[in-house]
Amino acid sequence: MIRITGTGAVSTAGWGVPALMEALDSGTRPVLAELSRERKSGSPVVTSVMRVPPAPPTLPKSPRLRRVSPISKFAVGAAIEALGPERMAKAAAGELRLGVVCALLNGCVNYSNRFFGEVLADPSVASPILFPETVFNAPSSHLSSLFNSTAPNDTILGDSAEIFTALEIATEWLLRGDCDGVLVVVPEEIDWLSAEALGLYSCEAIPAEGAAALYLETGGEGPQLLAIPDPVLLGPGCDRAEALRAVLNAGGALDDGRTLLADSRSGVCRFDAAEDRAYAGWSGPRISVRETLGEAFGASSGLQVVAAIEHLRRGTADRAFVATLGGNEQAAGCLLG
Repeated sequence: MIRITGTGAVSTAGWGVPALMEALDSGTRPVLAELSRERKSGSPVVTSVMRVPPAPPTLPKSPRLRRVSPISKFAVGAAIEALGPERMAKAAAGELRLGVVCALLNGCVNYSNRFFGEVLADPSVASPILFPETVFNAPSSHLSSLFNSTAPNDTILGDSAEIFTALEIATEWLLRGDCDGVLVVVPEEIDWLSAEALGLYSCEAIPAEGAAALYLETGGEGPQLLAIPDPVLLGPGCDRAEALRAVLNAGGALDDGRTLLADSRSGVCRFDAAEDRAYAGWSGPRISVRETLGEAFGASSGLQVVAAIEHLRRGTADRAFVATLGGNEQAAGCLLG
């Protein structure tokens, strides 16, 4: 029996799960910020975005975090909340075999852009100091280092539905006995490339950033991970609504009025059309994280799971089905109870 016994969140609403839920309950969207990209000729390109507020002073002053980009700080903030002080102390003392899985879409793009931008402008300034942040597994390695973990560590890349593959990996590690507990972390940071690319699909979509963390173990108290159905691949000509319905049916989710649906709608009609068709007539409670907190890609899908777990803890639903329609790879989900 796999249970999710800890959750953490860093979102455009603030640091912590309480800030996340307060924003979702009220439906209050964070204030928009501007991301500006300078050009050699012409005026700067300005994109409206949602940013995570500055990090709280409680974030560790570890040497490992001195030169990291925002994505690693988001990952650490969410992971610390999910673990809690007792488990962190056990991990530091070597008494807890802690596995780490990170699921990413963008990765450490800020430092990558800075590194390659400087090198292209002046090859003589190339420095190996920045190299660790140009690889995708930097956040997961920072987490294992910070928590003194020597258990398995993995980073998987995909679209915004990749968190469900991460949950499958965590489940396999636990059932094999490779770890005592597994942190699944989904962090993303804003950069001009993905922000402007999103705008090409819709000027109504608001790029965002943040992280979600889930702590899984075979005991303890917390919602049970009841099912992770196989994802449905989004091939050419695929009916995306049918793909979502297939995931819903395979996961055993019933529209019984007491099952929460945490979907990936963003409030942009063009993006939401498939989900509107797939879930037409859903009678149970429903939440859409992206509508309030912006499109943070993989992180938004992680926040879907965190928000669903909070509703289960409140007793507003008996079960929750979390589903994400990925951008170009898969439709996937999981059933919690």
